[in-house]
Amino acid sequence: MKKLLLLTFALFLLTGCLYPDEQKAENQVPYKEQILSVQHAVVQYRLENQALPVQQREAETNVFQQNVVNFQKLIPKYLQQPPGNSFESGGIFQYVLVNVEEDPQVKLIDLTMTRGIQEFQRAVNEYRRKNRFAPVQEVVATGVFLLDHEKLNLKEQPTVKSPFHPDHRLPLFIDGDGQVIVDYTIDIIYALNKFEHSYSEGDDVRGILIDNFLFIPAYSVPYTLEEGMVVFSGR
Repeated sequence: MKKLLLLTFALFLLTGCLYPDEQKAENQVPYKEQILSVQHAVVQYRLENQALPVQQREAETNVFQQNVVNFQKLIPKYLQQPPGNSFESGGIFQYVLVNVEEDPQVKLIDLTMTRGIQEFQRAVNEYRRKNRFAPVQEVVATGVFLLDHEKLNLKEQPTVKSPFHPDHRLPLFIDGDGQVIVDYTIDIIYALNKFEHSYSEGDDVRGILIDNFLFIPAYSVPYTLEEGMVVFSGR
């Protein structure tokens, strides 16, 4: 009997030790079911309140990042608690709404990208503070600049992991205001080749990512098609 109790206690301790790691792993997976549960809660909230449960970021220039889901407005009536993978629950994803005027859809921002972006932004800001300008190496497009990483004391050109493809690394540039932007060209090309679409020249082709994935292209600028090539639109 004592052996049985000791074995049960040992299993209890082992389970208790493992659970935090398992929970942490779960918090890093973008489960579609969790997104659908938030989507349902948003729809119900909108029907009853004629408004959206969001925290608007009016200063945010990226339209896809302007409407962050405000879980305080959803809990407990429409949702028991924030999803385990949400930032509010210690996860690595921020829940946002896109297409808010016509058909609000719940999407995710992968916050693991932000660390590399913030580190690069700090390096850019520090250089500009000392030199009054950024160390531009190349003008990639109108309002998009590649920087000399060596002058920023970086070993290589900075990139971040793509939320859209496990093998893609996305370059970091800056815009005309010195703000870091992520180059999603390789992801957009991949999506345009993989999914059916009707995009033409002049359209913002970032929509191909939003329509077919759980994520938004955070820290991005508009892209379009020019002679069949994906290019920065300069808008």
